[in-house]
Amino acid sequence: MNPATTTLKTLQVRIRDKHAPVLRQWAFECNQVWNFANAYTAEYSNIPIPGVGWVRSNITAFDLAKQQAAYKKERGFTLHSQTVQEVTEAHAKARKQFKKDKLRWRISGGSQRSLGWIPFKSGAAVWKEGQVRYNKHFFKVWDSHGLSQYAFRSGSFSEDARGRWYFNVVVQVEVATHESQTAIGIDLGLKTTATCSDGTVLERQQRYRNLEVKLGKAQRAHQKRRVKAIHAKIKHQRKNDTHKFTTALVQQHGVIFVGNVSSAGLAKTTMAKSVLDAGWFIQRST
Repeated sequence: MNPATTTLKTLQVRIRDKHAPVLRQWAFECNQVWNFANAYTAEYSNIPIPGVGWVRSNITAFDLAKQQAAYKKERGFTLHSQTVQEVTEAHAKARKQFKKDKLRWRISGGSQRSLGWIPFKSGAAVWKEGQVRYNKHFFKVWDSHGLSQYAFRSGSFSEDARGRWYFNVVVQVEVATHESQTAIGIDLGLKTTATCSDGTVLERQQRYRNLEVKLGKAQRAHQKRRVKAIHAKIKHQRKNDTHKFTTALVQQHGVIFVGNVSSAGLAKTTMAKSVLDAGWFIQRST
């Protein structure tokens, strides 16, 4: 591929449910690695320096590398060494971003548990024999992207609220070029989700409102699996409608302008349900 005509894209495919046990074990180990880094940096920041006083920790991921390797060996973790490094680097990056020495703990059980997350570096996962090979394990997936044609870069295994696992990987793809030089503007709203300057309209579907009664019944009956399934259905419908709409615009126009609407501010008003159901962020990011 010519670097000038390529870009990076993240592909996501679902993993067969039979692989969930090993992924949950690795996710637990990732949480422990994260929490070890969290405890180490928090303890270091509580040591005052004579003549200076209390200062923020400047421990980097490189500084923690030896401690994390020893911790992994002591606990008998089966995690890939690159995953341990990636978790540690993610922790260091988050501390720098939020300017904190102690972040939130990753919880492995209970109602507040963190969703499974297993990151990996470029080269750790490969496509082999029609499956994803990672850390000496083969994972069958529903391959909707034709993964065999791509060279895997970095990525992660992630879990959703329903306990389903996904393989997310960054790949290099060719950039689709379009001859059109026309421009179009999009006005985001609630009566119509999006209205274009040429008259094209994305009608309001009221996805949440349409399933609100069923969702309420499931919540009152404490049917947790049903509640998660309804939320997932709403999310997928919104994503599908939005992507169809934005893809058509991208294929027809060279420049697209989107109105600046503060969804975060409007979500604090009485219009919160309608604002969140509109999915403005998805439209602006795609």
